[in-house]
Amino acid sequence: MIRQPRDDPHAGWIAVLPPPAPARPLAGEMRVEAAVVGAGLTGLAIARRLAELRPGEPVAVVEAQRTGAGASGRNAGFVVDITDFAAAMAPADRDRYLRVARFGIRCLQELVAAHAIDCDWHTGGCLRAAAGEQGLRALARWPAWLDAAGARYDHLDAAAVAAFTGSRFYRAALHLPDGITVQPAALVRGLARSLPPAVTVYEDSPVRSIRRLPAGADRGSGGFRVETGAGTLLCRRLFLATNGYTPALGFLRRRASPRWSFGSLTRQLSEGEQAALGGQRQWGVLPADPAGSTVRRTRDQRLLIRNTFHYTAAPAVPARVREAAAGRHRRALAARFPALAGVPFEHTWSGLFSTSANGQPFFGEIEPDLFSAAIYNFAGLAMGTAAGRLLADLALGADSPPLADLRQLPPPSRLPPEPLRGLDGRLTVARKNRQAGAYL
Repeated sequence: MIRQPRDDPHAGWIAVLPPPAPARPLAGEMRVEAAVVGAGLTGLAIARRLAELRPGEPVAVVEAQRTGAGASGRNAGFVVDITDFAAAMAPADRDRYLRVARFGIRCLQELVAAHAIDCDWHTGGCLRAAAGEQGLRALARWPAWLDAAGARYDHLDAAAVAAFTGSRFYRAALHLPDGITVQPAALVRGLARSLPPAVTVYEDSPVRSIRRLPAGADRGSGGFRVETGAGTLLCRRLFLATNGYTPALGFLRRRASPRWSFGSLTRQLSEGEQAALGGQRQWGVLPADPAGSTVRRTRDQRLLIRNTFHYTAAPAVPARVREAAAGRHRRALAARFPALAGVPFEHTWSGLFSTSANGQPFFGEIEPDLFSAAIYNFAGLAMGTAAGRLLADLALGADSPPLADLRQLPPPSRLPPEPLRGLDGRLTVARKNRQAGAYL
């Protein structure tokens, strides 16, 4: 029996949206050519591309929760190409990674435009900002990385950052005019609503077991039997689009290291509070040091704070850990916006991500007819979308330059066995939280 991680029900991006239509769980037995586990960005991209390549052929997507309830709807909503992990890659690998990520961004842009998806897609740019000496040292490395990536940027001093954000907390920043922010849960829901008719998404259908069927002359390697409790899927090809949840399904345990992060979203600011804040009405700030705080001012005039990491092999984060993260978010908000220190958070939530020891994603065929794309190292909107689409291409033999690039990236390096893996994970997370220190 598979014991899957459970997300808490407090995700702010999801909570501020209208309630979704009632879920459609999988019931009974169904046979399809292809099945996808996971209805996040990667899973939806896989399903969409399968339907495009094999028009009319049914595709089933099974989701343990509701569509976008996992990391795809819980992240900070930055659609980025170059990251700290990508910058640290060997130059040839970094260039491949960037081409794939930019392919993913183009895919999302086209889908949002073609289907008029209302997801606060904002192209007003974002900042990489630094508050303390540690952040300034980290920020000093970014121009060389951005130059190598061919990315546009401008230097901002403390006064210019304050004019942009309304906060005098930061000492310097790089403005990335091509930066994109979104409401991630709205994006995923919009992508799901625009799927081709051949794709059916079954929600509230957690996978309980995955078994390979005996090989037969009519089904090649035999395919798979996927049990969800109330229903069963029989399929020839199976795609795992479960990112940080993949080890719980029994795969990538020595490649994917789970990480929980936390976000808080305030209530909407009053007109007086907006005037006191000043700055631009919508923006995003990424910390120069990845251990710091991500901050956003949303289109509907809320403030988002994301910081704090947690490592656990348990399937859920204890409430006390989430509450402690909310306290750190409160301190981060007060430090940046003293006049708004009393504005309450309406939502604080956790989100499960995964990282690899060498910063590389996983992409490919785990075993015959079993495919997976996962491990996005905290930057899954662009890469997760690209990897999903390209995984369908790989399975059905549709070649392309982005697919060639993704296949040439090194695989995630192997993690140590337990108990060393857990010890290393806890120590790494504790070091990052301590490293953030006063500059959360």
